[in-house]
Amino acid sequence: MSDGARSPGGRGRTVRIGLTGPIGCGKSTIGRWLGELGAVVVNADDIARRVTDVGEPALDEVVARFGGAYRRPDGSLDRAALGRLVFSDQAALRDLEAIVHPAVRPRIEAAVAGAEAGGAPAVVVEAIKLIEAGYAAACDEVWLVTCDAEAQRRRLIGRGLPGEEADQRIIAQGDLATRLGPRATRIVDTSGDSGATRRSVTEAWEAALEKPRS
Repeated sequence: MSDGARSPGGRGRTVRIGLTGPIGCGKSTIGRWLGELGAVVVNADDIARRVTDVGEPALDEVVARFGGAYRRPDGSLDRAALGRLVFSDQAALRDLEAIVHPAVRPRIEAAVAGAEAGGAPAVVVEAIKLIEAGYAAACDEVWLVTCDAEAQRRRLIGRGLPGEEADQRIIAQGDLATRLGPRATRIVDTSGDSGATRRSVTEAWEAALEKPRS
């Protein structure tokens, strides 16, 4: 993402918040709360799903790499089957990311530019690969969402993943929170009471908007 211009109305540049963290720790919940506070939220996972919809070039590339078994009879991608593969095979995951990420980036950049042109107080880029994909470098703040291992696994199973698949997805990310911690502006731990967590998010939001920016 390139540097943004000042937003309309003289209020100053739209704040860019990068939101990241391990799967199952509550990024989407935090993103939703920030949206309710007035941010425009750009979800990289949602965009990744759109760029692999029927009719998109990336879908054909994915099928060419992984095989027709991952295309449903209606032509759509069998995301559940592909997920089981890539979260058990790091090489396959890297190959998938190499196809999808280049298609995702321009759409994220366009969404961020649109939010800034519209004068949004903040735009949130929600992405597991926020730092690895280079998005964090263009953000004013990086928020790392974490939770304890028991809560993480329980939440994934609560989404309908079998325990073995939940464990595979957790293992595939390695110790993401530890690796990303030094790059984080703020760390949001969602292990405890949701009301307290939401209050801390509101306080962090207010602090981010008030912080002087060049």
